[in-house]
Amino acid sequence: MPDSNSPVGIFDSGVGGLSVLRAIRAQMPEESVIYFGDQGHIPYGPRPMDQIRNFSEAITRFLLEHQAKIIVVACNTASAAALRFLREKFPNVLFVGMEPAVKPAAEQTATGRVGVLATPATFQGALYASVVERFANGAELFQNTCTGLVQEIERGNLDGPETRRILSDALLPMLEKDIDTVVLGCTHYPFVIPLIQEIVGEKVRVIDPAPAVARQVKRLLEAGRMKSQSAQIGDVRFYTSGEAKSLQSLLPVLLGESGEVEKVEWGDDLAIR
Repeated sequence: MPDSNSPVGIFDSGVGGLSVLRAIRAQMPEESVIYFGDQGHIPYGPRPMDQIRNFSEAITRFLLEHQAKIIVVACNTASAAALRFLREKFPNVLFVGMEPAVKPAAEQTATGRVGVLATPATFQGALYASVVERFANGAELFQNTCTGLVQEIERGNLDGPETRRILSDALLPMLEKDIDTVVLGCTHYPFVIPLIQEIVGEKVRVIDPAPAVARQVKRLLEAGRMKSQSAQIGDVRFYTSGEAKSLQSLLPVLLGESGEVEKVEWGDDLAIR
C-alpha cells in the first residue's frame, strides 16, 4: 500500500508533463516522483478518445504498480478523454487532471476576449465544454490547435523558425480580435511562454496552469495525510515508451535537472513491460 513516502505519479503523452513536474518540484521538493512519458504514441491530440483511454488506463496501472500515491494526468488531451473514466475505473485512487484555465481568464480579462491554445481532442472533449459552460461568463473565446507545436517542443525546438511560425499563425489573428489573455490548454505549451509573450506583447497575460495543478496535488496529499515529511529532496524516476536518450537530453533544457531515463515497451494487450 502507498504511504507518505511513496512517489507522486505523473504521466503525459511526452515531455509536456515536465511543466507540471517542474511546478511540483518547486512547491514540494521533498516529494519523490515517477514520471511516464508515452512518447511512443505522441501526439495524443489527433487520436480517438477510446484509444487515449486505453493508454491512460495502462499507464495508470504501471504507476500504481510502482506504488504511486496519487496520479497526476499531466496532459490536457488525456484529461479530456480519460479523467472521468479513470476515476470510475480506479475509485480508490486520487487523480488530478488538467483543464484549460478558462475560469481565471474570464475573471481577469478586461476586453472580454480570450485566446485558447489546445489540441483538437481537448477542444472536442466534454471536459472543455463543461469548463466553458460553467466559467466563460460571457467572455468570447478564440481557439487554435497549433498543429505541429507539440512535435516541435518534443524536439526541444522552443524558439526556432517553425515554432515561431506556428505560434504567430495562431496568435496574430487573435490579437486582431483584441484578446488580452492567452490560456495554455496543453502542458507542452508553457515551455514556449517566452516566445508567446514576445509575440503577444507584455500587455497580454499568459496563463500557465501548472502551478495551480501543483497546489491541488499538495492540498489532496495534505488532506489525506500522504504528504512526504522528508527533509531531503525527493528523487525522480523517468520512464518513456519512446527513445530514452531523447528524453534524457531534454531534461536539463525543460526541467532544469538531469536524470536517468528507462525505456519501456508496450505489449499487444496494452500492458507496459
